[in-house]
Amino acid sequence: MNIAGGTHHAYSNRGEAFCMLNDQAIGARYLQRNKQINNILIVDLDVHQGNGTAEIFQTDRSVFTFSMHGKGNYPFKKEVSDLDIALEKGTTDQEYLSILKNTLPSLLEKVRPEFIFYLCGVDVLETDKLGTLSLTLEGCKERDRFVLQTCHDANIPVQCSMGGGYSPEIKIIVEAHANTFRLAQDIYA
Repeated sequence: MNIAGGTHHAYSNRGEAFCMLNDQAIGARYLQRNKQINNILIVDLDVHQGNGTAEIFQTDRSVFTFSMHGKGNYPFKKEVSDLDIALEKGTTDQEYLSILKNTLPSLLEKVRPEFIFYLCGVDVLETDKLGTLSLTLEGCKERDRFVLQTCHDANIPVQCSMGGGYSPEIKIIVEAHANTFRLAQDIYA
């Protein structure tokens, strides 16, 4: 777990949008070079597309990039991930979770990752001033529960980076991020 991170807008040759270095890309390269891990899945569920991550791994078939994000949100010029799911403005818990629950298990079968990087930004919340989606705190918590439980059940190590969260009330951001840690503690205890 990384209480910061999720700097998915940083490219291979430049920073972008407050992201100087792409932490998950650096982590993936480290695992490839030092731990001989060949199949990595990046699950980016921040409201913003992981454009830098997509660019970094665009020609690397050993890292599969999956980004589920707001369609009309920053970055306005998207890169191409291995799988991009662009969601309409106002997407709610039910639709969001249905898409995720129909996508992630089949990705695990297809990619067969040895390691998963999970960017669990809470800017998907309906209260977020920079987001376009409409998840509730409970919906965001269920998203994290599903991803973490799926990784646990498949016995695949997962690293979480918190990513974005820009709700005007800081207590909402803190609660959403704390939910991720509580769930990880419950699932992996």
